Amino acid sequence: MNGTTPIHRAPDSPTARQALALAGVFQAASLVDELARTGHVDQRAWDTLIHATLETDPASFEAIYGGHPNNLRRGLEVLEGMLGRRQANPVVMRYGFSLLMLMSKLRTDTAMMDALGQRLARAQGQAEHFGATHENVIASLGEAYQDTLSTFKSRIVVQGDPSLLQSRMMPERVRACLLAGIRFALLWHQQGGRRWKLVFQRGALKKTLDTL
Repeated sequence: MNGTTPIHRAPDSPTARQALALAGVFQAASLVDELARTGHVDQRAWDTLIHATLETDPASFEAIYGGHPNNLRRGLEVLEGMLGRRQANPVVMRYGFSLLMLMSKLRTDTAMMDALGQRLARAQGQAEHFGATHENVIASLGEAYQDTLSTFKSRIVVQGDPSLLQSRMMPERVRACLLAGIRFALLWHQQGGRRWKLVFQRGALKKTLDTL
């Protein structure tokens, strides 16, 4: 035993990759809801989202989410709710599908994509100096979202405890989480994910969730 943790190989198929990327979208949606209502989040789920956002040139698909599907467990559970296996939170569903819609708008706006790329490069530099989840990095990610994606007319309105949402660093954390959702939404699209497939390929998605 060398003390290292082996990377878990998730099923390597287009559907599995789409499911994992989509889980990232809904994990972000779930954490936005949790932050807005309680001010707290699951640390592993949060760390996974922030690292994925900063990882713009991954060595592999698995490297984006840290190599183990359990890092996306929260999102996978939300997907199970969406497929009717457990209770689905309508607010989380709304955030998740709004993130997919925003991603579609972003993909057609090359100027915004370029601006976002520059902002992420700056945040990566900060992460190398301070650490990925340092508040300076989170603030940069939040500002990147605010100055780009939140300028669309169909922006996401977050519901929650007003006093929490106005507390120190909370707006930045929520926006950083939304940006992570966009990152996974783009990944989902790159892997062949499409909204119409969610309707017509529910069976395939269910089977993939079982194997994950």
